Amino acid sequence: MKKQFTKIASITLAFFVLFSTFSFTVEKHYCGDFLVDVSFTGDTEVCGMEMNAISETKMKSCCKDEVHKVEGQDELQTQKTEKITFENQKFLTAYIISFKELLIKNESKNIFYQDFSPPDLPKDFQVLHQTFLI
Repeated sequence: MKKQFTKIASITLAFFVLFSTFSFTVEKHYCGDFLVDVSFTGDTEVCGMEMNAISETKMKSCCKDEVHKVEGQDELQTQKTEKITFENQKFLTAYIISFKELLIKNESKNIFYQDFSPPDLPKDFQVLHQTFLI
């Protein structure tokens, strides 16, 4: 269980580092208030309602384009190791010991006797004491 958890965690963190370095753009084309086209790879297709330069001086176009650019990290930062002080060492030791206690498997062997038969009685107590149920 612990090995599987560490493998899953390390793969997940590797993907986080990989995807944090990606950058991409999302282009959206609106015609009025309605979304007409979305593109992740290139230019969006137009809806055909764009106005030419002469008519734009008289009235505004109802179409608009939005470009969202998500930039990834260019450089990954590495942390410098600091010298561990005695107080930090005590804290780390206590943390590791308490965390290690959480991962101990509690293996209890419960043995149930399902086919247990009662012991043989050498004397018949009902006849010995003359007690019978009527």
